[in-house]
Order: sequence, then C-alpha cells, then structure tokens
Amino acid sequence: MRALVTACFALALCACGRGDPASSNQSYGPNPQLPRPQHNLIPTIHTAPVIGWSPRNGPRAPAGFTVTRYAEGLQHPRFVYLLANGDVLVVQSSTKASTGSGVVDWVQNEIQRGAGALAEGGNIITLLRDANHDGVVDYRGTFASGLNQPFGVAELGNFIYVANTDGVMRFPYQSGATRISGGQLILSLPHRGGDNGHWTRTLAVAPDHQTLFVSVGSASNIADYGMKDERGRAAIWQFNPDGSHAHIYAAGIRNGAGLEFDPRSNQLWTSVNERDMLGDNLAPDYMTHVVAGGFYGWPYSYWGKHVDGRVQPQNPALVASALTPDFALGAHTASLGLHFYRGAALPEHYRNGAFIGQHGSWNRSQLVGYKVVFVPFGADHRPTGAIEDFLTGFLNDQGQAQGRPVGVSEDQTGAILVADDVGNIVWRVAPSMR
Repeated sequence: MRALVTACFALALCACGRGDPASSNQSYGPNPQLPRPQHNLIPTIHTAPVIGWSPRNGPRAPAGFTVTRYAEGLQHPRFVYLLANGDVLVVQSSTKASTGSGVVDWVQNEIQRGAGALAEGGNIITLLRDANHDGVVDYRGTFASGLNQPFGVAELGNFIYVANTDGVMRFPYQSGATRISGGQLILSLPHRGGDNGHWTRTLAVAPDHQTLFVSVGSASNIADYGMKDERGRAAIWQFNPDGSHAHIYAAGIRNGAGLEFDPRSNQLWTSVNERDMLGDNLAPDYMTHVVAGGFYGWPYSYWGKHVDGRVQPQNPALVASALTPDFALGAHTASLGLHFYRGAALPEHYRNGAFIGQHGSWNRSQLVGYKVVFVPFGADHRPTGAIEDFLTGFLNDQGQAQGRPVGVSEDQTGAILVADDVGNIVWRVAPSMR
C-alpha cells in the first residue's frame, strides 16, 4: 500500500510540469484575468526544497536599502509585532503533522515536510530590545512559553493578547516587562484535533481601542468534510477586550492570515489565501478591506461571484451577495503577512501602502511568491498601480528555498522587519547610511 502511495506522490510531483506554457499569469491587480478552472485527476504539487541560508547570504532589497540579520537561531518565526515601548515580539510556531492514516494525510505531511513547515520547537514568543535605537538587538529573552501554535499578538491597555490556534489568551502586562505569565483564556475559537487545517489566528485592535478582531481560517480547501466542520471558520471575528460579545464580523474568507487596520483610513484589511486545485492561475490570493457583515465567497465562489462547481450543494443566495476583493496578489502566492507602513524612515513612496509577506506556492507548476512585495495605495485609500518586489532572493537560481517570508512589521526606527520561518531569522531592511 505504501508503495502505491509513494507512486501516486511521485506522479503528483511529475504533474508540476503539466501547466500550459502559453497561459500567462495575470492573477494580479484590481482586475485580474481569470482563466477557466482546470480539474486534473492528479493535482499539481511543486514545492521548493528547503536548504536554508549560508552564513554570508541573505535576501535582496531595492537599491538604497541594507538588509541585516536582526535576530537568528529562532524556532520557526512566523509573526513580528512592535510594542508601544519599542520592543519587538517574535512569535514562533509551526504546522503540526496530520494524524490521519489515509493517503491524503500522508501526501499532505510530505508536502509540509518538504516545504519546511513541520518544524521542531516553537510555541514561544521571544522579546527583542534595541535600547539605543541603532538597529542592533541589545537584549533577547523568552517573553511567553507553553503556548499552542500561537500566531497573532496584540497590545491593548495593560494586557498582551495572544491568539493560539484554539483560543485567545490575555496576559497582564506592564510596559517594559521582559516576560508575561498568568494568561487567561478569554475566547475559545473553532478548532479540531488532528489536522486543524488553516491553524493560524491573527489579531487586530480597532482604532478606537474598544474591540479586537481575530481571523479564523477554514478547516479544509473547499469544505471537503462538509460545512458542519467549518462552523465559525473562514471568518473574521470581533470581540470585546474581555472576550465577551464575540460574533462573526465577516465571512467567506478562506484564510485571512494577514489582518491589520490602515492607519490612514482606519479601515480593516486582510490578506487572504484562496483555494487550490483549480490550475496554475486560479484562484488568486487577494487583499481587501473588510466590510461588516460582508461575505467574500468561500467556499461557493471565488473573486466575487465566480462559482466553484466542485462545491455541492451550492448556495446561490450567498453567491449573489459575494463581494469582490480589492486587489489580487497572484494565484498560490500564499500571501500571509500584511503590514501598513507607519514609520518615517523609508522613502515617501513606501509611506502609503502595504507590505505583503508571500510564503510561496506548492500547487503551481512554476514557483511564485517566496518574497515580500509592496502594494502602493492611492488618495482613495485603495491599492493603485502594479505590485512591486521589495525583498527577494528567498529562492535561489536552482529553485531551492533559502528562506520563506511570513509576517512583516517594523521596528521603532521605521525599518522593516520580516519573519523568515525557514531561515529561522528576522530580517531588518533599512535605508542605507549615506
């Protein structure tokens, strides 16, 4: 049996070369060109082998910037957060192997393992402190431990909120503290054992500091185990600081791993991983402002009202209400990180827009993503112009992954920070000294 599974997996890997070379990838921008869905018996599986960084190597930024290692030797860093006092928190966690015994579970684990997702350790938050604002960490220590696949972090009042995969914890905190403890579970989140699907939970604090938001990804690709298994998932929840009055704020969002307010418009935005197995250029990942009560299609449709015929039974009424996202980020780019720049150190061009951490593709014949991009915004607080590369080189010329970017933030000086969960590094990108 295992030999048969191995053969099927090998065939799936071979399928990575079956993409149509004549079809161009136009799955970017406010009006992406969507090709017809492809339904292959054997799905395309193509991951970049993980090799890590050599000691003197690193990603590349545009001219005029310098890239340095802000912190390394971490345990699968996924999310970076700047506290009000200037300290930086690095959340470390990883995907857990599926505990099922079926073919799908085995193949899924092989994909995750090959992509460096099934890392050891983690479940901690590390604090980094740059006391003299010179871009070099002066203190590093464990800020929190004993967590359950943490991802999102937020500071509000005298509390630190941590979004584990199964619930939101609230910890007492005083500015300058180097460790927190005594956390209380204030909100349980939809979760299932074994394969928890999209397990990351991202937090955002409303500009008026009265409520918080948390994203909960779907349990599967397209409700593969039925909608009963997806209750409360593929959604963004809103709740009070004590965890009360929790309710779904917006739904139909397959995996809104990036979640942040635009400081200029005070609108909530999310970066979303869309569905797989429809071909190289479907469906595009996207970023969009989030409307209260809005429905964004999943699982019944993608990019607004484009029906996914694989999902049965359909829900025409919901599809009719599906909102079209603002900006496509490319199919299968795995756009996880989202950060609106707030500092003043970067050139003016970067002070009105968002940085996106693209973790990289696995369900595409040619690799895409594996970089940090910048999306400029216009005066109407909407994306404008073309998507721009900002931090590249995570893939080498042989298609091997030296690193994979996830969360994007900034330090107290206004330099960009990027969590690289394969390189186990937080990169710092700052304007070069003149």
